[in-house]
Amino acid sequence: MTLQMIITLAIVALMIVLIMMDKLPFGAPPLLACLLLVVFGIADIKAAFAGFSNATIVMLAEFMAIIAALQKTRFITVFKKSMFNMANKGGFKAYVLIILIVMIGCSLFGTGSTAYYVLTIGLLSTLPYSKKLPPSKIIMTAGFAANHPLIPFNTALQYGIVLAVLESAGVLANVSVVKFAVVNFFLSLGFLLNCFIQYKMLPDHPIAAATDEAVQLDENAPSLPKWKEQVTYVVFVAAVIGMILQGFIGDAGYAIPGLSVGVLLVIGVMDFKEIRDAISAPIILMSAGVIGVADALGSTGVTNLVGETVAGMLGSSINPFVLIFVFCILTSVLATMTGSTIGTVYVFAPLAIATCTSLGLDPTAAACAIVISGWCGHFLPIDGMPAMVMGVGNYKLSEFWKFTIPQYFIRLLALTVGSLLMFPM
Repeated sequence: MTLQMIITLAIVALMIVLIMMDKLPFGAPPLLACLLLVVFGIADIKAAFAGFSNATIVMLAEFMAIIAALQKTRFITVFKKSMFNMANKGGFKAYVLIILIVMIGCSLFGTGSTAYYVLTIGLLSTLPYSKKLPPSKIIMTAGFAANHPLIPFNTALQYGIVLAVLESAGVLANVSVVKFAVVNFFLSLGFLLNCFIQYKMLPDHPIAAATDEAVQLDENAPSLPKWKEQVTYVVFVAAVIGMILQGFIGDAGYAIPGLSVGVLLVIGVMDFKEIRDAISAPIILMSAGVIGVADALGSTGVTNLVGETVAGMLGSSINPFVLIFVFCILTSVLATMTGSTIGTVYVFAPLAIATCTSLGLDPTAAACAIVISGWCGHFLPIDGMPAMVMGVGNYKLSEFWKFTIPQYFIRLLALTVGSLLMFPM
């Protein structure tokens, strides 16, 4: 291990400790870590702060402004009221219903859709406090539910990567799309199981200054003129469509939400100060700051070193279940820390496939589980979705980990079981 690797790991550890201590403002520890990377020569200014020009972060900031504009519409008032009524009447039933609704929506958008989780968490952030179903129980669960399709038929990206990594390793496998979808379903079942187990253990606090009185103030507050409200809805839909189509239209998909914000400024739905406050929210600082730290882990060789070391330690007589589970942990952790899901998958999936082949085992189960696991980190708030969940939900790191660490292991266990059942080795 080189000196650069040691320094990088020390900076990452310091950042995590500062987040845990909760002494600095939310979003500050990653910025401090970026500065330390520059001071110690691990990265230059451009690389350390690359997150602030990252396309996903730009899109997230733009969408935060659009969500702020939606707060002024009648739609949000009605949404708040309906969710508040559901929480007051339903308790656990409403809790489960909200999670299932989000998971059904994820089935349409697909796993890992930035547009969908930003939309989901943004809308749920308007929830007022209710003792029967505190919003702090909803943001944590529904936020992560936006990454777990209840009916996983839209898995083309992950399925394509499975075929690619198998082919790159010289393995010709006929992977059933239906069976692959069932493996994803096992993962979603593991997520649901954790939600059921932790319902009573989730924190109970408001996620914003939202009380019964605040709801009344919202209902009595002056609303936008009808034409401005309609334009707000139109630009919101346009922004969502732009994000969804990004894979087809390229960077224009990231620019469309920005143009939507410009329309809101021109017609007077928001003034410049409101937009500035929205796009510079602490969640943006957190999400952008960790990208430079994540890049440093990859550029210094920490990722490859860890993979080669673990592969060597497993040896040639490892149990297939343990083999897949260990590589799922390795892939998901480093995908979260480096911010490069697909890149990390392409590093570790071939290692697992080669190990299976050397043992005379069918590597299909390992390939499927490891590819899916790349989207299963989330126990560290250093990626877009977990950082947004933690920030919007006003969670302390201890509260965040109490839910996400069990969730992490339960899901990976379910994923490993599902892959072995669908693709026996």
